[in-house]
Amino acid sequence: MKRIALGIFCCMLATTALAATKPCEELKKEIEIKIQAARVSSYTLEIVTNDEVHDQNMVVGSCDGGSKKIIYQKNDR
Repeated sequence: MKRIALGIFCCMLATTALAATKPCEELKKEIEIKIQAARVSSYTLEIVTNDEVHDQNMVVGSCDGGSKKIIYQKNDR
């Protein structure tokens, strides 16, 4: 019985770790690093609420527990 309880407890901990939220600024910085590594010179990343997203194809990240999105737009010269 103790093994079953321990197994359930470990599963609950793993689920909580997977559902951990990431702050928007931290995620935005990680995305910026990846974009710059791809040598994209002119782009815009913006943190917006879910209501402000008009085109789902522009969304590159979700943060603050899914309440906000990070949108990407490449700026043409």
